[in-house]
Amino acid sequence: MSRPEQLPPLLMPRALLDPRLEGLGPADDDGLVAVRLEHLEGRISAIQPWPDPRHSAPQQRAVAALPLAITPPVEPHAHLDKTFTAAAFANREGTVAGAFAANIHESQSRDLEAVLARAEQGLELAWSHGLRSIRSHVDSLGAAADPSWEALTTLRQRWAGRLELQLVALVPVQHWLTPAGEALAARVAAAAGILGGVIGPPFASRRRDRDGVVALLRLAEQLGCAVDLHIDEGSSDPGRGVAMVSRERLAQRSEVPLVCSHASSMALLAAEPCQRLCDTIAAASIGVIALPTTNLWLLGRRAGRTPLQRIQAPIRQLQLAGVEVALGGDNVQDPWYPGGAFDPIELLRLATLISHVVPWQRQGLAPFTTAPSRLLGLAWDGVLRLGAPADLLVLGASSWGQLLAQAPQRRVLRGGEWLPPPPAERLSPLLACLPHQP
Repeated sequence: MSRPEQLPPLLMPRALLDPRLEGLGPADDDGLVAVRLEHLEGRISAIQPWPDPRHSAPQQRAVAALPLAITPPVEPHAHLDKTFTAAAFANREGTVAGAFAANIHESQSRDLEAVLARAEQGLELAWSHGLRSIRSHVDSLGAAADPSWEALTTLRQRWAGRLELQLVALVPVQHWLTPAGEALAARVAAAAGILGGVIGPPFASRRRDRDGVVALLRLAEQLGCAVDLHIDEGSSDPGRGVAMVSRERLAQRSEVPLVCSHASSMALLAAEPCQRLCDTIAAASIGVIALPTTNLWLLGRRAGRTPLQRIQAPIRQLQLAGVEVALGGDNVQDPWYPGGAFDPIELLRLATLISHVVPWQRQGLAPFTTAPSRLLGLAWDGVLRLGAPADLLVLGASSWGQLLAQAPQRRVLRGGEWLPPPPAERLSPLLACLPHQP
């Protein structure tokens, strides 16, 4: 019979440990506690308190520092079908119009082999960086639809048991009013996918948007699908789309799992209207996926001037109203955003600065871990308890401050097995030709 294996002592957020566990002691000002974990056959078999070296004599603290660890984060919103296309289909102006134009140009030549290659590259990066699940939206109209769906369903099967991949059909919301939309919904449901749509500037008529949402919610009810909308990704008509969806969901008494991705134009509302809309979203049981990197890259541009308003979902206002909020990386090196690398720790570091979510608070860490787990309906909520997967992301930092000061090294534990460490840092080939001291 196998014997449990012990891990080295770790510092972990108390918010990611079973709240029913006793004897761990109070968390420190960073929300961390020192623990010793054991695992057996890929599952956590013991969670024990460990003397925190930071409470010891000053001369012992540096020697006895423990690494910071979290459960593997979740990427709630990605676009694997178009990832790594920024170089060939550039959007030099960094505008929404430029992104649309480049996206259309790229989609006209998209093929199965290209999507397979670049999406697999994205999944490999995500896996090595510590992600455990990704929800990817898929262009689902025109010539790009078939190769994108075939490639990503193939990869979903190939990666099953390692990294869970969810797929969302991305179309204008009015498409669900058509016979072609009904046929697409049936195919998506048969592929265990999610129904999506786009609502936002430039808006269709109010009646047309409303009818599209009603049709979408009814199809989702009939087929047993969840819904994930791109909504209000713009610098005008603040909150118009998410307000309409909230009203219709309440009117239809729809109970399908529903999230609104982006919701960024809500940032343009005054405080009181924003609060009222947050309360309505909460009453409608709608989750929100905030996507600050792409939104801050694209929105608010004014003739080359520095934006005076940074347009992104009002994360804390939504949370305080009782809305479940997740944060995602969205686009990775495509016409919509030229950066990114499917790295949840880099996203956490950026979001601390640009969104003022801080990981030492429960509501600052939840958008990367437990909140997206719930919004995506994952089997594991990301809380470490007895019997949970022995999955961890262990960082080369012993505090949140160290993590923010410098991008840390990391090791990834999957089912009790360590992934191979990244190769030792070598001199970049770009710098190898420069003179250096021996």
